[in-house]
Amino acid sequence: MRKVLLPSLIIIAASLLVIRIFYLQIIDDSFKLKSENNAIKVKYDYPERGYIYDRYGKLLVANQASYDIMVIPREIKNIDTLEFCQLLNVTKEDFIKKIEKAKIYSPRLPSVFLAQLNKSEFAAFQEKIRKFEGFYFQKRSLRDYEVDYGANIFGFITQVNEKLVAKNPYYNSGDLIGRQGVEESYEDVLRGIKGVKYIQKDKYNREIGSYKDGKYDTIAVQGEDINLTIDAELQKYGEELMINKRGGIVALEPKTGEILALITAPSYDPGILVGRQRSKNYTLLYHDSIAKPLYDRGLLAEYPPGSPFKIVTGLVGLQEGVINEQTTFMCHHGFSYGRGRFMKCHGFGPHQLHNGIYNSCNTYFANVYMLTINKYNNPAYAVDVWSKHVKSFGLGQFMGYDLPTGKRGNIPDSKTYKKIYPNGGWRSTTIISNSIGQGEVLMTPIQLANMMATVANQGYYFTPHIIKKIEGQKIDPKFTTKHETTIDKKYYPPMISGLFDVYNKGTASRLRVEGIDICGKTGTAENFAKINGKRTQLKDHSIFVAFAPKDNPKIAIAIMIENGGFGATIAGPIASLMIEKYLRKKITRNDLEIRILNTSLRDQYAKLGGMAAASLIETTPKDSVMRAKMIKTKEVIKPVKIDTTQEN
Repeated sequence: MRKVLLPSLIIIAASLLVIRIFYLQIIDDSFKLKSENNAIKVKYDYPERGYIYDRYGKLLVANQASYDIMVIPREIKNIDTLEFCQLLNVTKEDFIKKIEKAKIYSPRLPSVFLAQLNKSEFAAFQEKIRKFEGFYFQKRSLRDYEVDYGANIFGFITQVNEKLVAKNPYYNSGDLIGRQGVEESYEDVLRGIKGVKYIQKDKYNREIGSYKDGKYDTIAVQGEDINLTIDAELQKYGEELMINKRGGIVALEPKTGEILALITAPSYDPGILVGRQRSKNYTLLYHDSIAKPLYDRGLLAEYPPGSPFKIVTGLVGLQEGVINEQTTFMCHHGFSYGRGRFMKCHGFGPHQLHNGIYNSCNTYFANVYMLTINKYNNPAYAVDVWSKHVKSFGLGQFMGYDLPTGKRGNIPDSKTYKKIYPNGGWRSTTIISNSIGQGEVLMTPIQLANMMATVANQGYYFTPHIIKKIEGQKIDPKFTTKHETTIDKKYYPPMISGLFDVYNKGTASRLRVEGIDICGKTGTAENFAKINGKRTQLKDHSIFVAFAPKDNPKIAIAIMIENGGFGATIAGPIASLMIEKYLRKKITRNDLEIRILNTSLRDQYAKLGGMAAASLIETTPKDSVMRAKMIKTKEVIKPVKIDTTQEN
């Protein structure tokens, strides 16, 4: 048996090799495409990208025809360079530079010489293209924005770089790819599939027809359409309210985690990043290091959450059993916690959970936090218990949403304080600022919104996401997976009752909307920055979180306005307006609307180093042409040296 086994294995292996070689050499001649590439020209047929709609089916992003002028360097022969440059409005220096770049990529493969010509620009060149051997045009589709808002949501389309071409065989030099926003997150869905045509050439390099009668040709497949969770009208309205302000707004549907609005300010018209001026406009936006219009503050900006964090402080205290609804603490305009240290508070008299929330009493929540940490003999263990509760709200971690950028914020634990105090000696009073959302606590606006959605749901949330529907596909199941907090459901109703009275008799009583039961929380976060190396206190950030209606909530929202002052001054009115706009599709609090639309923080931002992006902030989303013009001609102002890292 052994004598037969080895020869049998050898015969079988040899037979398989012979069959495979026969198949490759006789039957499958696709490898000839590589060996005969000098005689075969490859042409790509680029599909249209999928369309983008809002949650109600409103078209947001479509496509428009565009043309790239392609070049194969080794095929350039006896062309009139001057005439060529005049037709395409390029200088001779640019012509030489582009040809040299194409040669570096490949002398015999096509490269993009000039991208994104519109129809009129292309028409003039098309008439004389026969005179310019080595050049041909490649039809593509570019984005056609139906709206002039939502730039941070959509992202933009740009050419692939050399690193990606080397890494991903799907892309060739000059191909387009989505960057930022949903264009990047859903690139594989939106881009479609390129078609390929193989053209046979003769020895004189003339095209003589399809290779193998088109046997290996493929047709282009259009990208899939997608529906976003965004309410387009709410997004537009939010961007209008944020004119002359900096900050972020995030609105969620609590029961699903769907993102209803994702607003960053200042922003820009997405249409300016299409066409031949795209690169120039992008450069201006990119180098605006003061206003940062490409920086999505709703996802990336980490702020101390301030008083809205008291909601979590109270819930953790209830869960840990260190307080109940009747537990009372006396406030004398502040909280003393040893060695002359004093936390100021505008409250006075006895405070329980209910009025502690609607009066936003620092003393009450400082006591709650101190009792929570002091419950355990070991402060390191205690702060880890506290941290675990807080993180169950999705805080202090990447949230897993379907946008390509984000920050995790910061929820400290024992490791944090071991680094800060390597010799120990820290205790509850050392870290008492955490109780009111200062200290080492940092959150992004989307985390604040998700925290409020969790409270609205009385203890659970769904991962925030911006995709609602993909034509022919299912969305990721992680977006329909429920995440529950470590806080028992029974502790949420008393907290919600206090939040409801924030609007009835508390710090937001002047922001009520008749007929809508809103639960909210004002916030004012201290704001420090290093200016010319010196720690300087700047005007506080204005913060507000809310959800509505109180029963069966349909929207949860977080607003962060940089240097906006008290939470009820700017952020609070915006919350009331956004909630009414979403629930009723109209506004009755016209007084609030007029006040916010006329509120400008330009002077505050000027103190931080000049308004290098004044043109971006001042223009309204309605006038895309004027906005694009202002971006091109904006004034550059030398900034003060600022370290924007927040300290508290």
